Amino acid sequence: SAEDDVVIIYVFLMERLRETVESSPVALAISLGCAALISPTVWKGVQLTAKFLKTLSVSQAKQKRIDGYNSLHQGEDADERNEQYAELVDSYYDLATSFYEWGWGSCFHFADRRSGESFHESLRRHEYYLASRLNVRPGDAVLDCGCGIGGPARNIARFTRAKISAITINAGQVERAKQLCLDQGLEDLVKPIQGDFMALPFPDASFDAVYAIEATCHAPDRSKCYSEILRVLKPGAVFACYEWCLTDAYDPNNPLHTKLKKDIEVGDGLPDLVHTSVCSKALADAGFEIIEARDCALDGKLGANGEPWYTPLTASWNPLVWPRFQFNPIMFRILPILLRAAEFARLVPQGTCKTQVMLQAGGIGCANGGITGAFTPMFLMVARKPL
Repeated sequence: SAEDDVVIIYVFLMERLRETVESSPVALAISLGCAALISPTVWKGVQLTAKFLKTLSVSQAKQKRIDGYNSLHQGEDADERNEQYAELVDSYYDLATSFYEWGWGSCFHFADRRSGESFHESLRRHEYYLASRLNVRPGDAVLDCGCGIGGPARNIARFTRAKISAITINAGQVERAKQLCLDQGLEDLVKPIQGDFMALPFPDASFDAVYAIEATCHAPDRSKCYSEILRVLKPGAVFACYEWCLTDAYDPNNPLHTKLKKDIEVGDGLPDLVHTSVCSKALADAGFEIIEARDCALDGKLGANGEPWYTPLTASWNPLVWPRFQFNPIMFRILPILLRAAEFARLVPQGTCKTQVMLQAGGIGCANGGITGAFTPMFLMVARKPL
């Protein structure tokens, strides 16, 4: 199996290391010290990679959707993608979910990293801040609109003790989310549901709060999406979200800006990427009272060792810094070759290489958007349904 192959490679490398250093006590001492420091990280990476390859090996039909997905992004006009948004987004997450979980974890979103935080601590802090704007209490009914595999829903459920209905259009994500909820003992607080946030499968006034984390950017019509959210909220209840948006720094006449916009749309399953003003206007047009709208990427306060949200998508030469290592010029060229070889050897399904190239281009587009300031994945909007 793919998992066994990865373990065999790891054992082989460790054996070669032993043979190399056993003749020199000094080299042995240095190597053992280094191994003590990096072995837990390396072994964890090996385990995650083995799990990732095993997941790919049982999802061959999903990777075959890459050509159909790419065809939806051939034209520059977003109208066809908007009309076929459900197919576009469902195909995208069939392709991307395993890659996301392998390279990023179970929380599919960005966050700046403040001084003293780990990567995963920064993601949770970003989620907890949004949850704090909802004014929810233990036992309240909350909707996660576009939940992925439920990472934020589980974290927010622990934080608030609210009962969260977590909706995603992708059936595979629902099954994965259910398993993770069961594994973590949260099946009584988080309920993953397959559905479309353009036509939410809930009665009017069902929820005490609704949130969305970098998800409603997949909507073909923001106003209709927000109207559905308004419908299922109780009067006086709050909706809070982080939106993916173009900023005032975006210049449609700048080729770098138009390219990064297209790369983000293709690499992240978006029908169209719009300006912050489009989202805030759509929220008001849907009938919400807007409490706050601002770009959290401009907050600052990172501290001496903090990093902006896009740093994980920038290049690094350190092989232990993932996913940054894949963005350096050498790995950028080598990784597709390795994946094509793995496809030829039937270690991964056909289409895996094309999927990785698509996702990598999307990551570079996001990074360039952050560096130029033309794009933000954390335009915060907090709004209330009128009484």
